Amino acid sequence: QRWPQTSWLTTRCGPRLTSFLSFKTTEELWISALMGQTTRVKSLAPILVVLALATAYGLWYQRTRGQVRRSGQVNQGLTAAMLEEELGSRATLVQFSSAFCTPCRATRTLLQNIVTDMPDVRYIDIDAEAHLELVRTLDIRSTPTTLILDSRGIEVGRAVGAPKREQVVNALAALR
Repeated sequence: QRWPQTSWLTTRCGPRLTSFLSFKTTEELWISALMGQTTRVKSLAPILVVLALATAYGLWYQRTRGQVRRSGQVNQGLTAAMLEEELGSRATLVQFSSAFCTPCRATRTLLQNIVTDMPDVRYIDIDAEAHLELVRTLDIRSTPTTLILDSRGIEVGRAVGAPKREQVVNALAALR
């Protein structure tokens, strides 16, 4: 098979296409490729490094989101005045969300369903944009973030991202 010799392609696409089209037959192209004349292994190395780093970050991000973790922060406790609602007699789930957050809607539904089965647990949804001072005080960095508070308002757990039902239920069971 013969490669077409077109001058408009070579003038518009530059020397790389010119060197590619300079082969007269398919056999010449394959021989040149096997000898390493047209392959650019060195130019692929940065792309592969970036792809590997992006994949590692994506795996780490997926693994850490939604996990209920013990709180490392020691706070004085959140009061009903700070949250603008009463605390639960055993626990309170406080979700910080924003208007355009899709996982926030799923988290809201999940937490409301959990609370309906537990009369001594309250659910409070706080708009992060409207309560910026509270967001800064509690170091809320993304939405949805769910805080698990004990009966005194002290943070005992935190989930960044959409938590799983069994994790929330297990964290609440530990507060009995």
